[in-house]
Amino acid sequence: MKTIKFFIAIVALTFSTVIFAANATKTETIKVSGKCETCKARIEKAAKVDGVTKADWSTKTKVLTLVYDPAKVKSDDVQKKIAAVGHDTAKYKATAAAYNALPGCCKYR
Repeated sequence: MKTIKFFIAIVALTFSTVIFAANATKTETIKVSGKCETCKARIEKAAKVDGVTKADWSTKTKVLTLVYDPAKVKSDDVQKKIAAVGHDTAKYKATAAAYNALPGCCKYR
């Protein structure tokens, strides 16, 4: 009987650890400048680094919804990647060279 209780306790602990690890993600919304579907593809591609499970930018609201594991990546690191491809975020501005490399339809300044 003690063996069965011990086994049940181990199984419960294992499941709770797995569930906790699965819920270790953070969801954040970030204002990102852009205009069109081409911008959307570029922004989302730049944001999908290791540790990011979801990156969805809205052409209407200009907001990126980011779901990530803060143990693997920081929001600032993702925002720097987005700025590096030419799109301003609330914290980081794209360089003139990165912005100027955008197609004409993507110019937002």
